[in-house]
Amino acid sequence: MIKISTPGRICLFGEHQDYLGLPVISMAISKRCRISGNSLKSNEIIIKKPNINQIERFKLNNLNYTKKRDYFKSGLKIAIDEGLIFESGFECEIKSQIPIQAGISSSSAIMVSWIHFLSKVAKNQKNWSKEKIGELAYKAEVEEFHEPGGIMDQISTSVGGLIYLDTYPFPKIEQIITDLGPFVIGDSLESKKTITILKRCKNLRVSVIDKIKKINPSFDLKNVLITDLEKYNLSIFEKNLLIGTIKNRDFLQQAKNELKNSLCNKNLIGDLMNKHHSILRDTLNISTPKIEKLIKVSLKSGAFGAKINGSGGGGCMIAYAPENPEMVVDAINKNGGKGYIVNCDIGTTQEV
Repeated sequence: MIKISTPGRICLFGEHQDYLGLPVISMAISKRCRISGNSLKSNEIIIKKPNINQIERFKLNNLNYTKKRDYFKSGLKIAIDEGLIFESGFECEIKSQIPIQAGISSSSAIMVSWIHFLSKVAKNQKNWSKEKIGELAYKAEVEEFHEPGGIMDQISTSVGGLIYLDTYPFPKIEQIITDLGPFVIGDSLESKKTITILKRCKNLRVSVIDKIKKINPSFDLKNVLITDLEKYNLSIFEKNLLIGTIKNRDFLQQAKNELKNSLCNKNLIGDLMNKHHSILRDTLNISTPKIEKLIKVSLKSGAFGAKINGSGGGGCMIAYAPENPEMVVDAINKNGGKGYIVNCDIGTTQEV
């Protein structure tokens, strides 16, 4: 029996930045999904999903997509393209503690688990690095279906821990070793339209960047200053989009410097999370009244900082609550959400 376990993730800093080639700081969390299974004598693939009362079946020799985001087939295709050999099918079961469609990478954690599982169930087993598993999961989940997301989710859930991830021109991962203590996830229980919001937030800013690059081909979000924007004929709306992006870039760098300090100021980390969220709310317009309510009561209950997590438009918020997480959970639950206390956790792993 092969058993694979992979965490969900939260994004502390850099939300809606990685697909623009900017870094993020993310953390794997102690809510995990698990895949367990064995080879079969037939060429059938059977995937049991008891959490949602579904069973998916297809043949190893027919990987044509039959639905939108046919992820299990795409993962298998990517694995085969990478050299894995499958002489027979297999049966597996997926169970997850990660809330679905809530912004904490439930789908990416499953894809990472799937790629990891395939590397072990194949005839020619591979000991792929966690970074490679994350990159292959990104290919299968995002590139294969031409979706607008970045690579943060797949790398974060695969590698685990607290990481600084610079995504451009290729993923560069820096582990941050510090004990931040617990966070609280507040699920708003509102569904969200991930792809729609990602496209809007990405395309709006990419169009402004493309406009500037026609004037200045060397324009680079990594080092541009807010004052530099005056050189270009931007509308107030266009300028505000880039100002918000630059500010969040700089909040992240301040946070990285503090997190690497042996005497990390946890109140400052919380304050920077609040500032990050204000731009996600006011400039990118990805929050909701329900999320704002959960953030407000979390801060009132003692959280050091809070922000929306994930693509937005619903889903989850996160509160940094190193001292009183139970009080924050209680406040979230009393205001129509579902609270979870989480800590930093390891990446994808094969369990005994």
